[in-house]
Amino acid sequence: MTKTLRFAFAAPLALALAACGSGAEQSGEIQGDAIAAIPAPAGSEWRTTAVMTEEGGTLVGNPDAPLKLVEYGSLTCPTCARFSMEGGEPLLEYVDSGVVSFELRQFAVHGPLDLLLQRMTQCGPVEAVIPLSDQVWANYETIMQPIQANQAAFEAAMQRPMEERFVVAAEQMGYLDFFAARGISEDQGRQCLADVGALEDMANYTQRYSSEFDITGTPTFELNGNKVDANTWGALEPILQRAGAR
Repeated sequence: MTKTLRFAFAAPLALALAACGSGAEQSGEIQGDAIAAIPAPAGSEWRTTAVMTEEGGTLVGNPDAPLKLVEYGSLTCPTCARFSMEGGEPLLEYVDSGVVSFELRQFAVHGPLDLLLQRMTQCGPVEAVIPLSDQVWANYETIMQPIQANQAAFEAAMQRPMEERFVVAAEQMGYLDFFAARGISEDQGRQCLADVGALEDMANYTQRYSSEFDITGTPTFELNGNKVDANTWGALEPILQRAGAR
């Protein structure tokens, strides 16, 4: 196992959620007048415009938006799930204006389980990454129940050869079926979860977010490169509005 994957696997499987809901406390608020809407190219919507970024995230919206919102989020984090459910659609309305772009950077708080789910959300087209992540969060209890009920089986799967362990775990926990019902076929899922290089890349990004960007908990939000003191939609929306989003 490589050093970065050992780093990711060092995260506890007890799912204590200590790092979840403990986002940044510093405030980097921007104050400004209302920014005029920026139309999407003819025949398209900003919310369906998606690209992978150099920082390993998925960005939706106008890539040149004056307000660039980044979320460091974990698919196993209940606070992230709450934000998705409360703020997902309202945030996309701001994205549709062309004034705000949204980038999700997935952060593996709980090591192998996060990596498995991340890989499955990234197994289809880039436009599907955030919708699939929202599906995981919308079904948070369904996703977490199998591993909470049978953690020993998950840990046993993690002892198998690297190219097998995530496939076996996904099969035993029912995750292949979950994603198959949402457009990622079982064969496609198996192939993605056997891709050790892709898993290592994801582990590298989590390590980079932690060491280089000082991300210590999820969800953490940045607006134009500055951390903001918010981890709920109710706290974040006024910050966007004060920055010029209307």
